[in-house]
Amino acid sequence: MTNKTYSALEAEQQHLLQVYGQFNFEPVSASGVHITCRDGSKLLDLYGGHAVASLGYAHPDMIQALTKQAEQLFFQSNAVALEVRAKAANKLVAVAPEKLNQVFLTNSGAEANENALRIAFKKTGRNKVLAIEHGFHGRTAAAGACTWGAKDKWYAFPRTPFEVNFIPRDNAAAATDMIDSDTAAVIIELVQGVAGAYDLSPQFVATIAATCKQQGALLIIDEVQTGIGRSGQYFNTELYGLEPDLLTTAKALGGGFPCGAVLLTDELAACISNGDLGTTFGGGPMACTLINTVLDVIDRDDLLGNVQKLSTRIKNECVVGPVTKITGTGFLLGLHCNKGAKPIREALLKKGILTGSSSNPNIFRLLPPLTLADEHVDELVSALKTL
Repeated sequence: MTNKTYSALEAEQQHLLQVYGQFNFEPVSASGVHITCRDGSKLLDLYGGHAVASLGYAHPDMIQALTKQAEQLFFQSNAVALEVRAKAANKLVAVAPEKLNQVFLTNSGAEANENALRIAFKKTGRNKVLAIEHGFHGRTAAAGACTWGAKDKWYAFPRTPFEVNFIPRDNAAAATDMIDSDTAAVIIELVQGVAGAYDLSPQFVATIAATCKQQGALLIIDEVQTGIGRSGQYFNTELYGLEPDLLTTAKALGGGFPCGAVLLTDELAACISNGDLGTTFGGGPMACTLINTVLDVIDRDDLLGNVQKLSTRIKNECVVGPVTKITGTGFLLGLHCNKGAKPIREALLKKGILTGSSSNPNIFRLLPPLTLADEHVDELVSALKTL
């Protein structure tokens, strides 16, 4: 028998479903905003694992907190109360939009959206949800039903669990017409991430919020990608001056550890009874200690200010070479290209810079750690100028 050495890609192909488009490099370690690959090369990570690595990699505060919590109490379910869980909820409420005083902790953004939708149906007793064309809310049954294009591309369930209709993007008149007395909720991303960092018009969003109030529908803001500092505020909702009924967040919340959350008003919380919601792993001690750590570090190191400063630099200095326009907010940015995004991303990767794709073939995305520094922006600008 001969022993064969497999690459990670070959090893995965043996037993893992091949459902992901993967990069052609293998990370073996990472520190700060850099990834070290199997071949010894180093990449500047401006993608952050789909906007997850909020504090970068191997952050000392995260490692210390995780180690301490693992030694103290690795896991307990929601069948018992935990101080670390209560602390995480308190910290989230402290940075959340006003009136969002209650928290339900989950494992992911999709699960957070599922539960936000469940709460909306329970509260209103209605049968319909509205979402926005080009929006993305997850791949589970309810979240996937609200994701633009899912039904035609990958949804696979024989039917959606409720009626969903899609409001044309930035069409305020359509929003006014479509939100009616049968609408349980409208779910929106203020900056549509997968769509290429598309900023919804403030007037359009204001119309949706006002019409929801008039019709008794609930407003769900999906901040799974924009939340926890990525917009330059803790939540992008602040920049739109909104008062949502429910807000969901995940990704950056645990800095790489799976977790998510639904934030809701006291009024909505009053309609939830014992047993109405549930999760085995949501709100576990490891996740909660990292939620606390991420929020503490963002505050201590003024990472919101860092995002604001460097986002402005990127918008001002990176419209060079093939880049014709930049959309988005904070560290969720879409760079529009005049020759298609894929070749530009590949060229940047050859120069040691990792960026992200989008559903728009002419836009690539930047979703870097909040710990990015000026010299990293310098590197990106220099690289773009040569393309």
